[in-house]
Amino acid sequence: MRDAIAEDQRLSEIVVCIAQFAAIAFFGAFYALTPKGFPASVSFEPVPWALGAYGLFTSLRLSLALRDRLSPIFLGLSVVVDIAVLMLTIWSFHLQYGEPATIYLKAPTLLYVFILIALRTLRFEVGYVLLAGGTAIIGWLTLVAYAVATAGEVKITHSFVEYMMSQTILIGAEVDKLISIGAVTVVLAVAIVRARRLMIRSASEAYAANALSKFFEPKVAREIRSAEIGLLPGEAVQQTAAVMFLDIRDFTGLSARLQPEEAVALLGAFHQRVVPAVQNSGGSIDKYLGDGILVTFGAALSNETYAADALRAVRDVLASVEAWNEERASAGQERIGIGVGVTVGKILVGVIGEESRLEFTVLGEVVNLAAKIEKHCKIADRPALVTQDALDCAVRQGFEEGALFDRLAPQQVAGVDRAHLLAGTGNATLARPSIQPRG
Repeated sequence: MRDAIAEDQRLSEIVVCIAQFAAIAFFGAFYALTPKGFPASVSFEPVPWALGAYGLFTSLRLSLALRDRLSPIFLGLSVVVDIAVLMLTIWSFHLQYGEPATIYLKAPTLLYVFILIALRTLRFEVGYVLLAGGTAIIGWLTLVAYAVATAGEVKITHSFVEYMMSQTILIGAEVDKLISIGAVTVVLAVAIVRARRLMIRSASEAYAANALSKFFEPKVAREIRSAEIGLLPGEAVQQTAAVMFLDIRDFTGLSARLQPEEAVALLGAFHQRVVPAVQNSGGSIDKYLGDGILVTFGAALSNETYAADALRAVRDVLASVEAWNEERASAGQERIGIGVGVTVGKILVGVIGEESRLEFTVLGEVVNLAAKIEKHCKIADRPALVTQDALDCAVRQGFEEGALFDRLAPQQVAGVDRAHLLAGTGNATLARPSIQPRG
């Protein structure tokens, strides 16, 4: 966060320098085009010299800004120089027109001080804003004091009309200017403090959200952000979708033959192969269940090809695991068996849990049936089983049935009251792991 702010401030200083060059050009043109009116007794004109010196100083400042060499001391000095040049320009008005110093107290050029103070907010550091405002107040107090000290016969008045129509001095008007400069400075300083806190808090929360997003399926995260349902426990919407359960066969026995870190590495390798295959087909990871994964199609983000996407994912998952097993066999490692169950139908998509810990998930009979069909793969000796309803729906949505699935006789699935028409994939070697004694 500090690095980001520092880079933004470096760019801000370049913007400030460009604004200063624009001011120099403006004042130079204004001075060249307006009548000078210097009396013969005045041999020195301060404005051209002041603008020339300020131009050189700004060039040095820009050079340092481009090389990121601006030190805090130089930045503070540049703030003082900005205000000093403006005050010197205003002071020179009474010389230019050969009038008492009180003439510059009515000069609208003082309004440029607010631009100079506002420019310091670009750096997002409150100290430079306060320095600009404080220098402006001191500078204007100095000019007022000089005007009073050199007023001679010019009197101080309490009448605004007389003040506007003569060379008199209205102390109240000068106090108003000083209060305005001070108030604007304070308001900008407070705004910077609040904005900086908000920026840092927002950046921190964004960083935390980005880190936490790695624990959530991106499509689910988008659904959470855009869902019309609230993020309160018990709220849900009904959605027609496909549900997939998949896991590693006999992972308990397999992990017993492995060291803990090896078992976790095996799970990581499994996820690295099947998750991309699922996501490339439009699937959303609802949750990881140890060695199993719950996947939905058309639940987090509804679509018209949820069933076809799910069966394409089955095809790709089986191909990915088969390729992985070939790698493992070449390395002398045992084969990994998997089970995949797919159903389609109406499910509930919503939020469960308690306020301090919520979970975006899917619920319903279709979800439960998918889990039970996945378990039935072991009995049917098939790596993947889908309901025939899911297969028919996928075909209507453009899935080419081909030779991937065999339509099976009615199957009695454990935990389900009635028999179900299922379709299963071949390649029974993926339905069960190879059992090899360790060592």
